[in-house]
Amino acid sequence: MFFGQFIGAVVFLLAGLVFILGEIMLWLTVVPVSDLAPRKREPLLRFWARTLRDATLVLMRGAGARFEIGLRVPCEGGILILMNHQSVVDIPVCYRFVPDAYPQMVAHHRYWRGIPLISHMMRAYRHIPVYPGRTGRAELDRLAGLAREADHPIVVFPEGHRTRDGEIRPWKRAGLQAFLSARPWTVHVVVIDGLWNSARIPDFIRTIARVHCRTEAIAPFSYDGRGRDNHDEFIDRLEQAMCDKLAEMRRKTHATEHREHESAGSAVSS
Repeated sequence: MFFGQFIGAVVFLLAGLVFILGEIMLWLTVVPVSDLAPRKREPLLRFWARTLRDATLVLMRGAGARFEIGLRVPCEGGILILMNHQSVVDIPVCYRFVPDAYPQMVAHHRYWRGIPLISHMMRAYRHIPVYPGRTGRAELDRLAGLAREADHPIVVFPEGHRTRDGEIRPWKRAGLQAFLSARPWTVHVVVIDGLWNSARIPDFIRTIARVHCRTEAIAPFSYDGRGRDNHDEFIDRLEQAMCDKLAEMRRKTHATEHREHESAGSAVSS
């Protein structure tokens, strides 16, 4: 137990070091290059996104964590990825969905100011801030405009925040409706499981060696940006599909664990 927690603490510190170095390099490369050679900005952002993402996942795998990440999408606009939210580890996982670049994530506006490392990355990578409680026309038009102009896939956590028990929470719909109204979409519903026990930093440190993260994507949905009257029906389908997929994944996991337990018992008996 102590050794596992020690390894978790080391991995957390090393991941922090990776992000500190990445932050320094962003300031030393992306910021000046954006001023002097704007065309080089995007290739640099893609390079650092891949570097930070892969370094974080390699560190966690080295500590014993396992990741099954299936979805791969091109770096282009018109792709919407809806994913349940279990842990901060969801972030490098969803970055992996766009292997040659990075997605734009929708996140709480508080991450844009005053948080070392994170705030600068949220601005540099043009992630999309939302303001919970603001559902007026001006705010929804802002979100629709950003979605319409996006040239990267957009990741939305429709539950709004991390779950406490791994189950799907009711979706927040206003912002999602604004996105759907902006343009035609290819919508990927992705379900992640195996991380909710590591939602907080102390839990992450304690459990990292036992993490087995699984993601499964449901066959993509096409949506043509029809009027608001159709959004709720479409969102209902997506939300139900996410809940059904999580239940299916957990049935498979329980069946596998049961077989492994029986096999271990048979080996001991023999």
